[in-house]
Amino acid sequence: MRPGNLETSERPFVLIWELTQACGLACDHCRADAQPRRHPDELSTAEGKALLEQAADFGDGQLVVLSGGDPLVRDDVEELIAHGDDLGLRMTITPSGTGSLTADRIQEMVDAGLKRMAVSFDGASPAAHDAFRGEDGSFEETVRAVEAARAVGLPVQVNTTVCRQIVDELPAIRDLLAEIGVVMWSVFFLVPVGRGRVLEPVAPGKADRVMEWLAEVSETEPFGVKTTEAPQYRRVAMQRQADGDDADDGAGGPGAGIERRTGIVAGDGFAFVSHTGEVFPSGFLPESAGNVRDRSITELYRDSSLFQSLRDRDQLSGKCGACPYRHVCGGSRSRAFAHTGDPLASDPLCPFVPEGYDGPLPWDDTDGETRSVSSGE
Repeated sequence: MRPGNLETSERPFVLIWELTQACGLACDHCRADAQPRRHPDELSTAEGKALLEQAADFGDGQLVVLSGGDPLVRDDVEELIAHGDDLGLRMTITPSGTGSLTADRIQEMVDAGLKRMAVSFDGASPAAHDAFRGEDGSFEETVRAVEAARAVGLPVQVNTTVCRQIVDELPAIRDLLAEIGVVMWSVFFLVPVGRGRVLEPVAPGKADRVMEWLAEVSETEPFGVKTTEAPQYRRVAMQRQADGDDADDGAGGPGAGIERRTGIVAGDGFAFVSHTGEVFPSGFLPESAGNVRDRSITELYRDSSLFQSLRDRDQLSGKCGACPYRHVCGGSRSRAFAHTGDPLASDPLCPFVPEGYDGPLPWDDTDGETRSVSSGE
């Protein structure tokens, strides 16, 4: 039997295909370190269709996210969406907020079978968002794209990166999302890869407090909330339930009422195919298990030693390995890899110290913001 949860050992909740690294923006946090021009070794249209056919072997309704760079730099996006839709895949896309994201292009993608679109807001005003994105007018282009999507019935998700430069904007971004009518807020906690290396993460204690706030937002706003590269959100939500703030999880088990994709980690419910076909556990964990030009995505996800190790929470080291929440959280494997080179090490964003653990701690408390949330306190 493959290690890990039976469901996530057989198929990912989320399969991302980075169509290209080309993009017209120069965002401060860009994982891909996007470039103006397309790479000559990108997967071709035919290779991309073959990848989608492999992905269909995961089972009906497999979620596929077409990402970038800016996927709309390619002119075969609608053809790929239609092919995936014909195969029974749930096709979604994360385009950049540029002039290429027109109402006509959105309509063409919907006609091809697109099921959801995700855009980014990293500020609640043009000044804040455009400064982070490195392009004047990006905020207004993104707002117009959301309006165009809603006009044709396409659900919209918003992605936001949490770092020190952004964290104080979160309440205003929440208000913006309620106003423009999105269905999901996906909150990314910074992993220092690509251009994101120059940004400052929030301190671990601050991260926990942000997640407590996000749990409150999920209960009061009309849109869903999930986190990316912050599975400790499940631990925070479970602790709130234990404290009586949210005793009914709605599904008869601890943490079960939380958006299920919030608890996935790199390689365990998540897989990423690069623009050149390399298969990574996450776009933020650039260690390859192989290439889809040589082996199918299903084989690499299910059977590669890298992915299997990430699904075995008993292989985790440090305080993550000793944590009683490791099977519902597991920590960000991408952030552990970025900081230590070991994807099984402890996640330095999490301040939780397991009761009785006296080993090394993976974070620096020089700013005074880290606080213990040990189960023994």
